[in-house]
This record gives sequence, C-alpha cells and structure tokens, in this order.
Amino acid sequence: MMEILIAAAVGLLLSMFGTPLAIRLFSRRGYGQSIREEGPSGHHDKRGTPTMGGTVIVIAALLGFACAHLYSRTLPTVSAVLVLFLMTGLGAVGFLDDFIKIYKQRSLGLRSGAKALGQLVVGAVFAVLVTRFPNSYLITPAETRLSFLRDFGPSIGLIGFTIWVLIMIVGFSNAVNLTDGLDGLASGATGVVLASYVLIGNWQLRNNCTTQLGPNCYWVRDPLDLAVVAAAVLGALLGFLWWNAPPAKIFMGDTGSLALGGVIAGLAITTRTQLLLIILAGMCVVITLSVIIQVGSFKMTGKRVFRMAPLQHHFELSGWAETTIVVRFWLIAALCAAAGLGLFYVEWMPKQ
Repeated sequence: MMEILIAAAVGLLLSMFGTPLAIRLFSRRGYGQSIREEGPSGHHDKRGTPTMGGTVIVIAALLGFACAHLYSRTLPTVSAVLVLFLMTGLGAVGFLDDFIKIYKQRSLGLRSGAKALGQLVVGAVFAVLVTRFPNSYLITPAETRLSFLRDFGPSIGLIGFTIWVLIMIVGFSNAVNLTDGLDGLASGATGVVLASYVLIGNWQLRNNCTTQLGPNCYWVRDPLDLAVVAAAVLGALLGFLWWNAPPAKIFMGDTGSLALGGVIAGLAITTRTQLLLIILAGMCVVITLSVIIQVGSFKMTGKRVFRMAPLQHHFELSGWAETTIVVRFWLIAALCAAAGLGLFYVEWMPKQ
C-alpha cells in the first residue's frame, strides 16, 4: 500500500510547490484567461488570470506515479499505462485548445469539430488497446461488455464496445470541462471521484479472484496500480486546488478538465465500473444535463429553463455567492461519491 501513499504524496508536493512557478511563468508570458462577454458580469474581474494549470496536474501525477514504481522497483502495468495515456492524450488536446485561446486572445480555442476529433482519436486508441494484453490469468484491462459494479451481460463486440468507450470518454471529459466554471469547482468535484477509485482499487485488490477466489471476487487485471494512478492524480489535484480555490490564482483550463475527465473515464473502464461512474461523478452529470436541457428547450420552444447554463451560472445569476455555490456543489459531489461507494460495497457483501 506504500505505493499509493507515495504516489499521492509526491503528486501533492510537486503540484503544490510547482503551481506557483507555473503562475509566475504563465503570467510573465501573458498566458491569461479570456472571458466570454455573455457570461456573468462577476467573471470579468478574472480576465488575465493564468490558465493552462492543468499541465501541472498532469506532470505532477505522472511523476508521482513514476516515483511509486521506483520505490516498489516494479514496472508499470498495462492498465495503468493506458489510463495515463488517456489522461495525457486528452490533456494535450486541451492544451492545444488553451494555447489557441491565448494566442488569438479569444474565449474560443479549437473549433468544436477539431476538438471532438482529437478526443475521438485518443479515445479510439485507448478503446482498442484496453481489450488486449491479457495477463497470465488471461484477464485483459477491460472486456467488451458493459459493467456497473462488475461486468454483466453478453459481449457487445469490439465495435460496439469502442463506440461505448468513446461515448464515455467524450462525455465525461466534456462533463468535467463544463463543471470547470467557478474557482475550484471542477477540482473538488473530480477529487472525490478519484478518492473513490483509490478505495475501489484497493478493495478489488484485497478481493481479487486471482488471489482470493470467491463468489464476490473481482476479475480486474491491475487493481493496485489503478489505485496508484488515482492516488497520484488525486494528490496532484489537491496540490493544485490550494491555488485554484476561490479566489483562484490560476485556472486548470481545458488542459486540466479534459485530462481529469479522461482519467476518471479510464479508471471506470479498467475497474469494470463504467455505469457506476454516473453516480460517483453525479455532480458533473447533473451539470452536463443542465446544458442539454437548456439547449434542447431553447431549440424546441424558444424558452430557457435556467437563467444560464451550465447550472452553476444559473445560481450565480440568482444571487448566490461564488464560494457558496462551490462549497454546496462540493457537498453534493461528495454525497454522490458516497452513494456510489455504498452501492459498490453493499453489492460485495455476502448474501445471507
């Protein structure tokens, strides 16, 4: 278990002490955030705040993971490498989006089609590779089946599984991106999901079918290393949150939000808890639904359901203070994660 603690500690320290360096570097180079004119008026004061802070999260998480393996003197597992590839690849797409915003001094970066294409290419590579590389027990990082608390039902085939994985990756990377609208909101909401996967990976390790065969054991290829990945990213995220909490000194940008959405989707796929992620990341899901409802209602009826979407901005325009919204949404995110973990553990408990 020391690997989990080392990954989290190194990620935390590198991010906490590396973020101020990034703030100074990005400020010196003029890498400031552009603000949408149609957004809440209170956001105009944030114009010029350094962005692309997600680069610190990604680098700190990768180094934290590497240090954990240096300590254990083991090679990284395939499952962990694939999840980190997904995080880094989507982070690169987000970095390009952020850089274009800064270079052209506008609130829109990559065109929606180009951004989606980048997400799909990275996601497709992950989807194909994740069903390969069986270990000595013939367990691959993922099966071509749906999963909730574990795999269920028949195989949906490689093509069907690839489409499903792409929906998950694009959906959750965009969900975290939409959640990243207030200082610290996405960091806190994603952090509780990552903490959940540290616990899930550890539990799957202790009840793995390869070491403890039983009626409720888990056929997961590399549960310990997946917990190490979750811990490394969580530590890096907490260190970043120190500087991203209201009032934020730096924003994670699309670099961070796409990377974080990718890593939680990757963890859900490789721990065989795909549908459980909808509950664990319930706050991000609700915020995404608010955008879908707003756009659908306006197109069909010409009327808006919310004052503004995503949902956090509706409450801003209703007079709530930013810190009030962030803390209350964090609490809701924590309740969603607790509900998901409760379902996960209750399903495992032996039936009387």
